[in-house]
Amino acid sequence: MMALDPRAFLVSIFEAAVAAADPERTIRSHLPAKPNGRTIVIGAGKGSAQMAAAFEKAWDGPIEGLVVTRYGYAAPCERIEIIEAAHPVPDEAGLTASRRLLDKVSGLTKDDLVVALISGGGSALLPSPAPGLTLADEIAVNEALLASGAPIAAMNTIRKHVSDIKGGRLAAAAWPARVVSLVVSDIPGDDPALVASGPTIPGEGSRADALGFIRAYGMTLPDAVMAHLDSPEADAPGVGDPRLAGNEVHLIASAAVSLEAAAAEAKRQGIEAVILSDSIEGEAREVGSVHAAIAREVATRGRPFQKPMLILSGGETTVTIRAKGGKGGRNSEFLLAFAIGVDGFDGIHALAADTDGIDGSENNAGAFADGTSVARMRAEKVDAKARLAGNDAWTAFDAVGDLFAPGPTGTNVNDLRAILVR
Repeated sequence: MMALDPRAFLVSIFEAAVAAADPERTIRSHLPAKPNGRTIVIGAGKGSAQMAAAFEKAWDGPIEGLVVTRYGYAAPCERIEIIEAAHPVPDEAGLTASRRLLDKVSGLTKDDLVVALISGGGSALLPSPAPGLTLADEIAVNEALLASGAPIAAMNTIRKHVSDIKGGRLAAAAWPARVVSLVVSDIPGDDPALVASGPTIPGEGSRADALGFIRAYGMTLPDAVMAHLDSPEADAPGVGDPRLAGNEVHLIASAAVSLEAAAAEAKRQGIEAVILSDSIEGEAREVGSVHAAIAREVATRGRPFQKPMLILSGGETTVTIRAKGGKGGRNSEFLLAFAIGVDGFDGIHALAADTDGIDGSENNAGAFADGTSVARMRAEKVDAKARLAGNDAWTAFDAVGDLFAPGPTGTNVNDLRAILVR
């Protein structure tokens, strides 16, 4: 244990979590029965291209298809076309992709099979404004959601009611074909209807719920959007919609499975591990402060866990934008608050990162922190508390070389927070 390199150890924990969600490992065991007719593969999300490549390898029959992923996240496929679009703010490429996906599943028969490869990020990658709305309206909604601090379930409930592709509508367009959805969950609680706003899976969230979330989080949306949400035309297909009867949904990867793999890897290396939860939500900075308090308690009092110990958690926190011009995402903001909370403590090391390889809008997945982080920032004339107040955690960690940038991973099971106390 004394020879353990904390950062190398934490990276190995991240890699174990990502490997457990590798589409090549998970898709083969969830292949649907072959149809009498055509097999159409569709998909959306930051892991959809890698899912498509894995499906091509595993499927021994004829297929055709189209999936959309984030710029820079494409994977080589021979029979499934890959389109790239913008994330987290939608663009015209995503709008074109949405229209092409709807076209791809139109005119099918009951003998045909549609395989939907869905992963996190699909909400932004599939802009498809409802009748009477524009792409600008949908972009305005997305920007308001990202700045609101609302949890992902609330965001996706709103998104699906301003779209003509989300909330089960893509599956309804494929009727009477059978639709099998293979889902990589990045949603706390793993409700597949909320992943990518459920383009092929109807959910429970109603139009009234969407309006309630807008009020609760003080969002200001375009007049046209509010008028649409006040109309029955915004209602999404319900769980009992006959067009969706007989469709299948399979959760092929999730934060829970990846956290278990991370814990097993820690134990393999001689460090006991505890999983706090796979579905932690809330303000990133507040969650960071709580995790710091737990780490301090373990370090100084040996409770509620004895050191050495790896503390793991997953889920998706949120960031309420308080200042303009800052850089960073929820993992770096979490970790900056954590670093402030463990300032001066020896033996505490942490990594917080998004399992898709990107945290926010920059090229890092997250960052590292330890009891020296704030002091090292101070030596570089960076005020950690001021950067946190300005939503500028990326700049703080960049100043001390503590950003973690593994690149796109090909999957997305939400955030991984790993804290080593020894």
